[in-house]
Amino acid sequence: MPPAAQKLTFKASSPPPTNPSVAIMKNLKTITPDYAVAGALAFDDFAEAAALGFASIINFRPDREVAGQLSAGEGQRFAGSSGLAYVHLPVSKFDMFADQNVAETAHLLATLPRPVLAHCASGQRAAILWAAANARTTPVDDVMATLRIAGFELDFLRDDLDAQANRASWAAASDGQPSDEKLAERAAA
Repeated sequence: MPPAAQKLTFKASSPPPTNPSVAIMKNLKTITPDYAVAGALAFDDFAEAAALGFASIINFRPDREVAGQLSAGEGQRFAGSSGLAYVHLPVSKFDMFADQNVAETAHLLATLPRPVLAHCASGQRAAILWAAANARTTPVDDVMATLRIAGFELDFLRDDLDAQANRASWAAASDGQPSDEKLAERAAA
């Protein structure tokens, strides 16, 4: 059974804002205690993210994805002024399952200070990249259940996540190197 998605653990020194005039960022959803997603961030959202206890921001939006969005440079500046680590990993909706993007997402999830807030246009791409990275090390049923608990109905991704879980077999074929299974077969022959 997958761990239930929980509320983030907030810094005692910086409780979540209670002022009703503070805007809540667009589509904020907690996936795990260390990872949440949101839609496009605005300038004020960086200070809010820090106040909520986030330590890092991942921006999955390519610059100029839509007119008027914050650039990666502006995001870097706003994150820095709010005391947040910031990484820009631009991923289009057509490249979410590209091996390099999934591998880099997994690396960021393992190395960035936590909790991490990842954002894109709506939050869904950030959730899908989390799922793809985690499907490589976590049973796909658990990944899917965690997404559902967080409010994402992404059953249509099942085949793509299964492919991530079976990466060892297809990655070896695509890089010209034999897979572990092929090496074991050759050793047994």
